Amino acid sequence: MIRFAIDNNLKVEEFHSLLVRSGLAERRPVENMSRLRSMLENADLILTARWEDTLVGVARSVTDFVYCCYLSDLAVDRKFQSQGIGERLMHETQKHLHPEATLILLSAPAATHYYPKKGFKLHPAAFTRSGPVVLE
Repeated sequence: MIRFAIDNNLKVEEFHSLLVRSGLAERRPVENMSRLRSMLENADLILTARWEDTLVGVARSVTDFVYCCYLSDLAVDRKFQSQGIGERLMHETQKHLHPEATLILLSAPAATHYYPKKGFKLHPAAFTRSGPVVLE
């Protein structure tokens, strides 16, 4: 049976391992454990899914809990995918938010087909930027 819980003390080694096992490591700074640790320390809401003592899923969010929630990491171990764990992690995340809060995420390329089935709408005006803002 899979157990779902808030886990504000998730170990960086477990998080790293799950990112690798889920395939999300391709788009995360897994070579930098210090940065991964900071990602966990600065998250507002971390929900985990465990099978026995093994971490098999995580939903890591940055949020104000009322207006918006950026679900920055939704990762499920490949061996446990297609069992509803990701959907349940999103549901558990939403339970901790105001009912009218918007859940926001950036999809991995391979998962763009998944989110519309879960009620997400493609947003045509989203932008991303890495690095410093250029002042003119």
